[in-house]
Amino acid sequence: MDPTENWWDDGETDDDPEFDEADIRVRPNPKANRPRTKRRPSHHDAVVGRVLGVDRGRYAVLLDEDTPEEHEVIASRARELRRQPIVTGDRARVVGDTSGEVGTLSRIVGIEPRSTLLRRSADDTDLVERVVVANADQMLIVVAAADPEPRPRLVDRYLIAALDAGIRPLLVITKTDLASPAQFLTHFEGLDLVVFESARGEMPLESIGASLVGHSTVFVGHSGVGKSTLVNALVPTALRATGHVNEVTGRGRHTSSSTVSLRYSSADGSGWVIDTPGVRSFGLGHIDPANVLRAYTDLDRIAERCPRGCTHLPDAPDCAIIEAVADGELGPTGPARLDSLQRLLATFARIHSGTDAS
Repeated sequence: MDPTENWWDDGETDDDPEFDEADIRVRPNPKANRPRTKRRPSHHDAVVGRVLGVDRGRYAVLLDEDTPEEHEVIASRARELRRQPIVTGDRARVVGDTSGEVGTLSRIVGIEPRSTLLRRSADDTDLVERVVVANADQMLIVVAAADPEPRPRLVDRYLIAALDAGIRPLLVITKTDLASPAQFLTHFEGLDLVVFESARGEMPLESIGASLVGHSTVFVGHSGVGKSTLVNALVPTALRATGHVNEVTGRGRHTSSSTVSLRYSSADGSGWVIDTPGVRSFGLGHIDPANVLRAYTDLDRIAERCPRGCTHLPDAPDCAIIEAVADGELGPTGPARLDSLQRLLATFARIHSGTDAS
């Protein structure tokens, strides 16, 4: 053989039809036709907006809030968020067509960290929480003085949920022209609770409205107490449905069927009203009772001297709070504040023992 001749070169080339592999069948990837990756798009172009409400899987999101370009878009949920609850009040990251024009659809690809989270459970034994609203800093509890009769235990539950979430509670008593709320209000003495009284034709809209400016306030209340009527008076464009109380059962009919954010505006500024459907129960299976005590900052400080595991209830041995109140350390309001704390803690204890009927 000529030493200059390549023994591998037999004169045939790759273009020879004999070596064409186009008809070879290759086994596909058993997991997918395309290798999967855990990397997700960064969505660096996403814009952040306020979730105003949800209807059948479509979210109304307000973009460019408080600017001349403010507008609403309709958005769907990204697939990777299918297990992430998205609720009214959330700050959502939105991509896609964010023009807000008719027929366009954006996509929510992320939720910003929440400052507060109001939750409830289906019942007191259910530890699975239902998220009611996000980023609210106030809760306005609406209760009627009569028709239907006020339910202190239900208000207690609202208060516990608010204190657990770090939300400031407010109280509005409607229909005071039908009955005096004085006896009912003794139940809440000692609690840092702003109370508004409302009667037919005498709604304190200015004072209530002043407390809404600069805040995101979630409205809660038993069905039939006049919550939707109050919302419509504060936000005339709301057009929330109103109902009546059944004369036989004393129960109100659910009128608001969804949770929605509405802007409150006045000469002094604006705020957000978050209207929720009326409820007849409010499960607290997820609540941490320590958060209730933390709402009473003066009592919480003294509780550091209590024995480990102290319940702070009237029968608690060597409770530092009880001793401090007895010694006058908390001044003239001490007994009322202790009674308020013990009432809420006792309600929570009954909830977990299964003896509370709200």
